Parts: sequence; C-alpha cells; structure tokens
Amino acid sequence: MTMARPGGRTARVRAAVVRAVGDALVEHGLAGVDLADVARRAGVGKTTVYRRWGTVAAAVAELVDDMVETSAPRAATGDLESDLRANAELVRSTLADPRQGRLLTALIGAARADERTAAALRRFYDARVREWEPCVAEAVSRGELPAGTDPAEVVRAVSAPLYYRLLTHGELPTEAARDRAVAAALAAARAGVYAV
Repeated sequence: MTMARPGGRTARVRAAVVRAVGDALVEHGLAGVDLADVARRAGVGKTTVYRRWGTVAAAVAELVDDMVETSAPRAATGDLESDLRANAELVRSTLADPRQGRLLTALIGAARADERTAAALRRFYDARVREWEPCVAEAVSRGELPAGTDPAEVVRAVSAPLYYRLLTHGELPTEAARDRAVAAALAAARAGVYAV
C-alpha cells in the first residue's frame, strides 16, 4: 500500500530537493552529488536534507520514487499497434528531452555503482512496464497475439532499442527509430516470440 505524500511545506521541500538532486546528477553524475550542494540548490537548510535523507543514495532513491509517482499514464486506444506506438513515443520523447534524457542516462550510470540506486531504478522500470502491460494483455484477449504472450516482454521490446542507441552511441531516438522499435516488437509478438 502506497502512503500518501504529505502536503504543505514538507511537499515543497521534497519537490525542491528532488529537483536539486536531479540537476546535480545531470551536471555531475552520482560521484558529484553532494547533500550540502543539494540543500543549497533547493534553498533549504542542510540539516533538513541530512535529517530527512541522510545519504546521497537515499536522496537519489527519493528522486526515482518521485519519477514513478509522476510518470504519465498509459494510453488506452484499444489497438495494440497504437498503444505500443504511444508507449514508444513516451520513451522516445523522454529520452530526447534535454533534461530527462540526461537524467535517465546519469541514473543508469549511477545504478552501476550503487545498489540502492539500482533497486530504485528497477522499481521505476518495473512500474512503467506494469503500467503498459494491460495493452498487451487486452490484445491477447482480443486474439491479436498468441495465448501465453508475456506482456512485460513485449513492452520491454519496444523501449529497449531506443535506450540502446542512446546508451551505446549517444544518439537521441528519432521518430523513425520509434516506429522501427514498434514494428519489430509487434512482428515478434505476433510470431509468438514472447509466448511462454
């Protein structure tokens, strides 16, 4: 069960610190994030930041948890190809965004060095996949895909090529790359590649 986040000053402090952690990660990577600098950027007292988060890893985990909470909901068009394209467009536009793309790249790098960040990032991606799984499950129930198709695998197959190009070549994903990713995942799903 998810607890409701507090409002008022506590919510404002949390939002400011989350933004400051993200900015520091984008600018310096995990190694360059310092809680005193985060406090300065957020315009809050150092003791507030140290008391509430205590470590950089805890502050980064809070950032990722905020990303889970504020992520856009899935599209529900009733057509698998349109749903997968909407998912791919969300991934593409996020990765192509000057701040969000750099932030996700920094978080992925940070996850290699810090298990708490890695766990938080897994929660983020697991939540995003779960959000989009119903579009695949509904397509299976409509007979568009073979019975036993693993919805999570189809959703991952859509976004994986977009991340790959960014992480291995620094290329921002294009609309053409988005369309290829959707076509490939859809063809593989229809062929039963993701049936378990």
